[in-house]
Formats: sequence, structure tokens, C-alpha cells
Amino acid sequence: MDEKRPTVLIVDDDESIRDTLEVILQKDYTVLKTADGRSALQLVNDQEIQIVLLDLLLPDLNGLEVLQQIKDRFSDIEVIMITAVKEVGAAVQAMKLGAYHYITKSFDYDEILALVGKVVERQRDARELLYLRSEIEQRTETEFITGRTKTMQQIHDLAQRVARLPATVLILGESGTGKQLLARFIHKQSGFAGRPFVTVDLGAIPETLVESNLFGHEKGSFTGAYRQHIGKFELADGGTLFLDEIGNLRQELQAKLLRVIQEGEIERVGGTKTLRVAVRLISATNVDLAEAVQQGAFREDLYYRLNVIPIKLPPLRERIEDLPQLVEFFLQRYNKRFKKNVRQISPSAMEMLSSYDWPGNIRELENLIERLVALSDGDTILCEHIPIEYVLDDFEPSHRKEDLFKRTLATFERNFILKMLEKERWNRSATARTLGIPVGTLRYKMSKLKILDRPPKREG
Repeated sequence: MDEKRPTVLIVDDDESIRDTLEVILQKDYTVLKTADGRSALQLVNDQEIQIVLLDLLLPDLNGLEVLQQIKDRFSDIEVIMITAVKEVGAAVQAMKLGAYHYITKSFDYDEILALVGKVVERQRDARELLYLRSEIEQRTETEFITGRTKTMQQIHDLAQRVARLPATVLILGESGTGKQLLARFIHKQSGFAGRPFVTVDLGAIPETLVESNLFGHEKGSFTGAYRQHIGKFELADGGTLFLDEIGNLRQELQAKLLRVIQEGEIERVGGTKTLRVAVRLISATNVDLAEAVQQGAFREDLYYRLNVIPIKLPPLRERIEDLPQLVEFFLQRYNKRFKKNVRQISPSAMEMLSSYDWPGNIRELENLIERLVALSDGDTILCEHIPIEYVLDDFEPSHRKEDLFKRTLATFERNFILKMLEKERWNRSATARTLGIPVGTLRYKMSKLKILDRPPKREG
């Protein structure tokens, strides 16, 4: 995506001044010109303008009045005042009203270029600050762990190919499967990895604020809009916008989103000007959008626009072979955060985790490892450290006491056998002798209690 040229509006009733400024600026900027205040205000209202060079004395309106109206409506537009004679009083008043600078008509070529360049740089810095604040608010870890399963390897290869294309991507999968991490991975592999990656969780924003969050709003556009707000589409301009939980977007905003995809244009809430944006769009959902289309809850035309390249992430229970690698990754992360030295999880404890269904997927696993590392006093996570709800996957305190008692006994027996197997290095004959039971009985109990014949493989 090519970076847009900033637009400069020249407002002066002297044609020679307008033409001179145009010659100076036209190489690096898009230049608009007008001779009076009213037409200037109309252009500012209708066009996407970053900088105004404004004469103090105009044939219809006072330049300070025009300045005040511009800053009241569009605080992001910078105004440089121009006059034939430098008047200290006027300069002070202009600065109080929000002017960026004040120059006389005896300017030279380099002075104007340097001044406008500083303004553009300041605006870019302000936009970057807004972007960074947005990132801090929604900061997530950025590493996408592929794993060893064939499905995840295929997703990794597809994501790398997709990253080089400007096509929209729809990431499907249950909550907690890593959809945002995959979106960040695609962005990083793309040709504009150094540009903004802006995220919006549509499921976490109140419905009344979604439109303003996406498209921004003008000052006074609704109750509580005390200042102009730059939306996520503008923040992501030139980069990637990730819309999570796209299935939650209400119908009227679906139409607006469709327009952005088709036309590359947005309007702020309460605004009248059309703003051009160039954004790589990646969206994600944990619901069946095709079914939502059938039920009339999601626009069919928008669905096809979003679903150009679909990528479906499997739940953790379908890629359980990747569990050791994921556990190792989270161990390293939380060792560093908590200044701990938990080097490993025992094979029997890993086997317990491998038998769990993981309804919360990778996010649930991360939360568990964070808890285990935070509470650990040693270098190894053992069976007894695993909370009971991860051992009894249907554990609920409200179950009948006798059922809970039976399951707890089975869990104790399973954990005890696992510990003995681990002690005897998974030699079944030695384990049976230690337990004082025949090998056949041990095999039967292992089968009944769903214990693997060998310990899970560990990474490294």
C-alpha cells in the first residue's frame, strides 16, 4: 500500500501568493486553493485536509474566525497563519485559538517546506501515539506456536502464502485457539510488517460505542463526545486491522463495513467528509457465519467479502500432540515473569493434562501454567500440583456425593499408578511388582483408567 500524500489547503485572496505556495508544495503534497473563508470552511468540511495555510485578512471572514471554526470542528487539522505584516497581538491571539505557527508573506522556499514538514511529522507522531495507546489497551502476546501436527503445519504454510496477498482473511475457531496470534503472524509475514497492526474485539465493546470505535467521531456528535476521536480504521491506515468476533457486528454496521471493504472509504460519526483508508482486513469468529447468513443475522454479501481466504484453527483437544511444546513455551514465559526456575512437568502430570478436554483451549492452558509456575516452590510440576478440575474433567461440587466419591477414588488410583510407573521408568513388570499385583491386572487398570502405555514425549 502506498502512503497517502498529505493535503494542504491554501487560503489567500492574493492569487500570486496562492500560486507561489502551490509551486513550493506540490511536489510533496496534494494542494487545494481558495480565495475566501467560506469556501475554505466548505472544503475543510468536505475534503480530507491535514494542513491549512490561512491568510489573516480575507474578503468575507476574519482569518481568526475561520481558524476558530476549523479548530472547533477538526482538532487534528493544523493551521499556519499568514499575513502581510507581522502583528504581535494577532499572532498571540492566533496561537491561543490553536494555530500551529504564524508567518509573514515575506517567506522563502525553504522556510515553507521546513515548516509544513514539521507539521506533517507532528501529525504522524500524534497518530503513532494514538496507535501505541490502542496497542497497550489491547496488548497480547505475539508469538504464534505452530506445533508439530500436520494440520497446524498446513495452517502455517497457508498463512505464509496468504501474508503476501492483499486479500481479506477470515480466521475461524473456538475461543482461545489463538486467532489473534495467527492474525499477527500473517501481518508480520506481510510486506508491511513495520506498519500498524490494530485489533478490535467486537465482543468486548458496548454496542453503542462500536461505530465510534471503528470509524471515529467528531466533537459534539453525541452526548459525551467532548473531543474528536480517531477510529481504528484510521489508526490502521497503511497496515492491518484485525476485527475479532466479527459475528457480533450488528446489521447496520455490517453495511458500513461492506462499504469500507468495497470503496476504501469511511466517515466519522457526526462527520460529513469522506476519508480514504488503505487497510489489510483480517477478521475472526467463533460462530458459524454461514449459518448466521441463513438465519438472516449476517449479511451474505459481507460474508463473501470477508471469506475470501478462510483459515480454520483446530481446538487444542484436536492437536493434543502439541501440548508438550505449548507447555514448554508457557513455562519459559512465566518463569521469566515470576523469576522462577520451573524446568519441567513430570511425564505423569503431562499425561493427566493430555487426558483433559481443554474447553478453553490454549488460553485455558496458558492460565493453568501461569498459576502452576506462580505457586511452585520447586523445579518440577508433579501430579499433585494439578488442580482437581483438570483431573476430573466433569468435576462440579454439585454432583451427588457418592458419584463424586467414586470418581475421586478412581482419580487417586490413577495418579498413584502414574507415579509408580514414573518411578519405575514406565517398566510395567517392575511397576506391577512394586504395587504387588499381576502384570495383567496392571494392564487392565491402565486401560480402564485411560493411562498410556508409554510416557508422553517431552520437548527438547
